[in-house]
Amino acid sequence: MSSATFTAAPAARREDPVLPLLVRQRHTGDAPRLRALMLHGLASGSSVWDPLWRHAPAELDSWVADLPWRGDHVSEWGRQSDSPDWMAACLEAVPGAVDVVVAHSFSANLLLDHLSRAAARGEDPCAVYGIRGIVLVSPFYRRSPDDFGWDAVAGMQRNFLAITEEGIRLRPGRPIDPEILRDMARRVCERAGLYGWMRFLNLYLHTPWLHTGLIDVPALVVTGTEDFAAAESVALAADLPAAELQTLGGCGHYPMFEQPERFTALLGRFVESL
Repeated sequence: MSSATFTAAPAARREDPVLPLLVRQRHTGDAPRLRALMLHGLASGSSVWDPLWRHAPAELDSWVADLPWRGDHVSEWGRQSDSPDWMAACLEAVPGAVDVVVAHSFSANLLLDHLSRAAARGEDPCAVYGIRGIVLVSPFYRRSPDDFGWDAVAGMQRNFLAITEEGIRLRPGRPIDPEILRDMARRVCERAGLYGWMRFLNLYLHTPWLHTGLIDVPALVVTGTEDFAAAESVALAADLPAAELQTLGGCGHYPMFEQPERFTALLGRFVESL
């Protein structure tokens, strides 16, 4: 199993926090011909992709990243005043070309922002990194600044708590008492803190200015019918020139965790189309 590590800067003292970006090879299919990089969302971790490996497409050599905004580092990441380009660092940490990037939630938006900014500068990051397709899982997207009302922030905070609770509930193991589950979700949100959450909010608020028309790489947008932002995935897929929308019934913000067989079937068909 291969791995690569990227750090923002060497620690000056032993007590200084180090926020590594950990990228490793996680699963290789029987006939790999494309390399995939899978990116988790805010206050999560690479384990969200674990249910896929039993059904993963044979064509994929799959790599996962534990990102600086993962659950055990999200506080420190949120408080960094000067961060590197984590998306570029992540892509560069994979040896060779990254054919397919599969990104969930916050990371899906970070990927879109990275591609949009590059396209606006007249650059082609897909050519630089070899990207042939992207899979956006449960992204956030609004077309107009007017879509963000004055009271939107309170609703977003409630939604963040709800999807955090959902992510904990879906983990393998015994059912968790609802009160304990809610308390666990609150602790995760507190760990992310205001600074971490504001990084997400700023990225979300910027989505009306994404240059979606310039992001012409083949894209698969996947959402669940029970995800509170499902309609936003529909709008995003419509605005990307080469996007396909797939909606999975009966699941929420983590379709790859709730319905891994259906998700990997969709992923397999998308990979074959490339």
